Amino acid sequence: MTAVAFPGTELPDRLRLKLRIDPAPLAADLARFEEGDWTRHYVRQNYEGEWSVIPLRAPAGETHPLRQIYPDPAATSFVDTMMLDRAPATREVLGLFHCPLRAVRLMRLTPGSVIRRHQDSGLDPESGMARIHIPIVTGPGVEFLLNGVPVEMMPGSAWYLRLSDPHEAVNRGGGDRVHLVIDAWMNDWLLEALRAAA
Repeated sequence: MTAVAFPGTELPDRLRLKLRIDPAPLAADLARFEEGDWTRHYVRQNYEGEWSVIPLRAPAGETHPLRQIYPDPAATSFVDTMMLDRAPATREVLGLFHCPLRAVRLMRLTPGSVIRRHQDSGLDPESGMARIHIPIVTGPGVEFLLNGVPVEMMPGSAWYLRLSDPHEAVNRGGGDRVHLVIDAWMNDWLLEALRAAA
């Protein structure tokens, strides 16, 4: 599949989707993974500390961990990885999204780590893509800024964030911050879900 642009959507830079997600089963899924399952994010200039990833969906045929967690932007065919087999509750949550899913990852930011201010091109409906963040574990010491304004994301909430805009994060807390991060191609269902959230 390729991205289909949805020009003129005029949505806010953040929207909380109207989805009910119990974070406890997702946290139980996290316990099924070991330290060696996490791959350090390779864009080192974008962070300090430890920012690591487990790929749950990746380009078809891709086996290298780095290319699974950061796929070629031109990739059009994505499949579930073996890691998703160990996360049944996460698989159920993905079933709530009636739109084509591209990359899906667990993203962990350890205590004291910082994601520097940056932009991810093409992550907006106008470009045919949307990124959804679902916090699984987080805490009061975690701060996520989008366009310089905090986004208060609680476990189990689902957020569209226009990450083609400047954003950054810091974990000043005592535990890991882990989000389920979904990159989806836009379709009519997702556009209506975003409009309903607005």
